Amino acid sequence: MNRDFICYQTIGKDSIFSKLADLIRRDEDDKISFSGDRTLLYECMAELVERASAGGFYGNLWHVHIAELIVNDENAYSLACERRGEIDGSVNDLVLMDMEKLREYFDYDFSGIIKKLGAPELPLIFDYRPDSADHSRYNKRIRDRICNLADELSRAADAKEMKAAVTAFYKDFGVGKLGLHKAFRDLEGEIIPIKNIRHVKLSDLVGYEIAKKKLVDNTDAFIEGKPSNNCLLYGDAGTGKSTCIKAIANEYYDKGLRIIEVYRHQFKDLNHIIDQIKGRNYRFIIYMDDLSFEDFETEYKYLKAVIEGGLEKKPENLLMYATSNRRHLIKESFSDKKSLSDEGDIHRNDTVQEKLSLADRFGVSIYFGRPSYNEYQNIVITLAQRAGLDISEEELLAEARKWEMAHSGLSGRTASQFIDYLLGLSC
Repeated sequence: MNRDFICYQTIGKDSIFSKLADLIRRDEDDKISFSGDRTLLYECMAELVERASAGGFYGNLWHVHIAELIVNDENAYSLACERRGEIDGSVNDLVLMDMEKLREYFDYDFSGIIKKLGAPELPLIFDYRPDSADHSRYNKRIRDRICNLADELSRAADAKEMKAAVTAFYKDFGVGKLGLHKAFRDLEGEIIPIKNIRHVKLSDLVGYEIAKKKLVDNTDAFIEGKPSNNCLLYGDAGTGKSTCIKAIANEYYDKGLRIIEVYRHQFKDLNHIIDQIKGRNYRFIIYMDDLSFEDFETEYKYLKAVIEGGLEKKPENLLMYATSNRRHLIKESFSDKKSLSDEGDIHRNDTVQEKLSLADRFGVSIYFGRPSYNEYQNIVITLAQRAGLDISEEELLAEARKWEMAHSGLSGRTASQFIDYLLGLSC
């Protein structure tokens, strides 16, 4: 059985696939070795179960594994289908040949292997039921779609139907890690999926309606391909700036938005990250949390050039969103206001403009201020109602007052921590 693929070469190199393919070939040649191949089969079964546990998969794990390899294979065909759906050209014939080879693996009858190697457990792998707890690294919708795709491929009448199902998946959901995940982090220039992002919505943040609308309006324009700006969310600690970014990642995922989290010490990787995402059929926000710089820190100069100012045009599918407690991002001192400082900086105005220039490159600035006491009370009452706490409003607000005085003062974060404290006591 041939496993030399043209477009889907990574499938043939996959560890589980290659081991089971070798086992199938030896079965066809009647060269199965009980002593060696039985151990190999059980190793493959164990790996398939581990992958199913990590991915939340169910059904025929052999078929699901092949389907997962297909949807993660970034090749000339899959990337083109992600952007345009059905495409023309010779690549279609090459993919059809690959599908004909894959169909043989989908249709293979393992009964001979089960009998020759004495493996009565193998049928359980072909009708696998997952743990009821969700430990999946995938969004539930994507995980179910991969399992459904595996079922579609197994029921396809021929290779053409298999190809059509795969093409539809690419068009609807994309391909590879950028298509299957909503949030990412930078690891030495490589984009790594964040597998467990907190599922919050903008409505979970009580208040700040003007600020949220400003953020939503800019993000909507970006998603729709209209003119939009980089955003700076600034203001007091614990007021929901980071929560808004997480909510944006969740609520706009189905519209093709992806979030990449980058820390200050990783700014050197920005150009490499941008090279990986330009030309893809998604909209990307590079997210920088708690962005600020001291006088002696100069990484902001590099960030300025990447945001605006370099020779290379910034991709149209990219924006920068940052949160900070500082409006101007870079620490300023009273000496900045002097005409001539003790350090002898004659052109002090130039120094001030240098420090302000980074914040100016965020076209939209959104302020998140500390709530008033009445607003704090409203946040506490709303969160308590959502949590289903059985406590009188009078007692709730009295305890909330004590809590904020003993902790971080008036903020949404303080209110949320107070509600978590009450929930802990009630459990």
